[in-house]
Amino acid sequence: MGKKIIFKILTSIRNVDENKTRIVKIASTNITNNIIRILLQEGFIKDVRTSHVSNKIKLLVLTLRYKMNNNKKTINFKNKSFTGLQKYSNYKKIPRVLGGIGILILSTSLGLMTDKEAKQKRIGGEVLFYIW
Repeated sequence: MGKKIIFKILTSIRNVDENKTRIVKIASTNITNNIIRILLQEGFIKDVRTSHVSNKIKLLVLTLRYKMNNNKKTINFKNKSFTGLQKYSNYKKIPRVLGGIGILILSTSLGLMTDKEAKQKRIGGEVLFYIW
């Protein structure tokens, strides 16, 4: 269930980025909050606001970072873990993304984190996706 939510978020961001609009609205859950926290911390997202639809439903309104060159996408993703095909890595063998330009998101026992955080904490996990 968690991976479906993650890949739905990535697809929403990718579709908005390809349409050259900069606003994405997604449902607020623990998983989405963790992914958005990482993307905001790494500079892929410019701003995050919460919007209340009702008392129980909250949306996250994301503003994507804008590039000067309109011909290229702002955010690129590559899914590395699929249903039935999970890829795990210990902290010593975590792959580098584009020579260190991109980041890798791992699902660890301490939650979602980037490759740099996992190496610092000396913890491995399931490789979910690359982003650059």
